[in-house]
Order: sequence, then structure tokens, then C-alpha cells
Amino acid sequence: MPVPVADGRPHREAGGRAGAEPGADTKAHADAEPGADAEVTADAEAAGAKGDRHTRVTVLVALGANLVIAVAKAVGGVLAGSPALLSEAAHSVADSLNEVFLLAALRRSRRPADTRHPFGYGKERFFWSLLAAVGIFVMGGCFSFFQGFEALRGGAEEKLSGYVAGLIVLGVALLAEGASLLRALYQVRRQGDGLGGLRDPALRTVIAEDGTAVLGVSLALAGMALHMATGQVVWEASASLAIGLLLVYVAYRLGRDARAQLVGEAADPELTGRIRALLRAQPEIDSVEAVLTMKMGLESTLVAARVDLMPGLDSERVEEVAVRIKRSLARTFPDVGQIFLDVTDRPAGEARESPAATGERGGA
Repeated sequence: MPVPVADGRPHREAGGRAGAEPGADTKAHADAEPGADAEVTADAEAAGAKGDRHTRVTVLVALGANLVIAVAKAVGGVLAGSPALLSEAAHSVADSLNEVFLLAALRRSRRPADTRHPFGYGKERFFWSLLAAVGIFVMGGCFSFFQGFEALRGGAEEKLSGYVAGLIVLGVALLAEGASLLRALYQVRRQGDGLGGLRDPALRTVIAEDGTAVLGVSLALAGMALHMATGQVVWEASASLAIGLLLVYVAYRLGRDARAQLVGEAADPELTGRIRALLRAQPEIDSVEAVLTMKMGLESTLVAARVDLMPGLDSERVEEVAVRIKRSLARTFPDVGQIFLDVTDRPAGEARESPAATGERGGA
């Protein structure tokens, strides 16, 4: 028996991959051929796990490079008294800590759903990426500003040996950071989809860090070289301030993306449109009232749709239609992990004005 709701229209809900009305979940699961859906889910999980292994290697390469570079920059910066080199040392330390955050994200986001987190732990990836953005801002950007202002206020004197040591360290750092960046870009290319591979926040963060590091090292090299040529510390202090601005901007962009995904970002409009088109193509659906989506993780999307069915379908038929539609959605869109259908029966008066009755969909 349909249940009346606030808008006066009776409706039945179908949640998850279950049936079309409350109390019918067990039967719907039995009718839904769980083996077929499980196979689709297993394939998607296997592909995701493989992608995580490649991402983990990329993060470990970046971590190793940043640790070595951070030590070299710190030692060189202290010996040379170079604010730009010390700013780059802080940058590398921040990047190293962020790589640890990203490794935690890769491990924790793959935990299976449980009673406390029925939709899984996919959003862990976004949380740790947000922490990485905060680390870039505080440890990298703010320290670089401090070094730049200190150099402008107090000056900095370097001997020729200090310049040479600093330039050598930065040259080695540029090669190492460049190699790490190439490794990350290579993984994006292997994953296909062009820049679509950057939807992984861990991989996106590594590329942002390495790209920023290459640009930052180039700024530090230019600042030290101009300081050496002119004897004016303002060049090196300006390089340190520019590195700080660069890091703050990157941290803002990464933090903004992580925030949007944590708050509950909708799926790509193109995916939502394809889901709506698939629903409209079902012969038993009269109209699609709403399609709501939310990213629950890297390869997991929640879909909630409200649909009006053709007049005259009995409860058993409604249940069969709901199960078939969900199975079709799961097979067509492997990233769709949870599907909820709100199935609404139109009253007789509204049914006479429905698209099917008026011929807008080509007749009933």
C-alpha cells in the first residue's frame, strides 16, 4: 500500500541495491542476481587497488627525493646563510610530511564499510589531502615569507664558497624534483583519460608539490645568481617571497578542492546526465523528477533518484522494475557504489496529465 507523504503524493522508496518498497529488501536482493553485481564491484575494486599501488610507488619516490633534498638544502642553506635556500629546505620538509599524509590516505581510504561508516572510508583520501594543503601553507609558505622578510630587514652576506655550495645543491635538487615530477606525470599517462587521472587527490597533490618544487628551485637559483652577480640581497629575498607566494597559492587550490569533496561534491555533470538518460530510457519510467549524486570516494559515487512510473503498475511489478534499473545502473557505471530510488505513483488525476498520457514520450 503506498504511503502518503507531505506533498500529498503516495510513494515507495528503494534504497541501496534493494527493492522498491520498505520491507521488500530481502526479496529484492535475492531477485537482483547478486553474483553479477558482485562481479562488477569486484572488477572496480581490483582496478582501484592496482591504481593505488602505482600511486603509492609515485608517492614513495617523491618522499625519498624530498627527504634527501631537504637535508641537502638545509645544510647548504645554513653553511651559505642563504634565505632562498633555507626557504626551499622548508618547502622540501613540508613536502616530505605531506607524502606521509598521502600514504596514510591511500591505506585508510581502502578500508571496507562497517556499521559506523556504512558508505565506506573513501573520503579519508580527501581529509588527508586537506592536511597536506595545510602543511604546504604553514611549513612552506609561511616560513618562506619569514626568511624573505628577515633577509630584507637584516641583510645576508655570503662568501663565494657559500654561493657555489648553494648553487650545486639547488642544481641537484632540480634534477631530483624533475625526476619525481616525470614519474608522477608518467602515471597519469598510464592511467589514461588524459588529465582525468588527476581526480586522485593523492596523485594531484604529488604533481602540485613536484611542479611547485621545480619552479621554486628555479626561483631560488635565479635569486642566488643575481645576489652573487650584483651583491644585492634584495634579489634573493625576493626569490624567497616569491616561493612563499607560490606555495600559498598551491595550498589554497589543493585545500579548496579537498574542502569541496569533503563537504559533499556532486559527481561530474556528464555522469549525472548519462544516469538521467539511462533512467529516462526505461519503458516503465514516466518521468525523472530528480537525480542527486555525491562523491563518496575516488571510485565511489552515491546516486539518489526520484522517478514517476507509468500508471497501472502493481507493487510486484514496481519491485521488479526497481531491481532491474539498479542492476543496469551498476553495470553501466562501475563507479556508482550506492543507488537509492524514490519510486512515486501518480494519482489518477495527475496520471492523465503525465508525459506518457499526453504523448510527450511518444505515447504509453
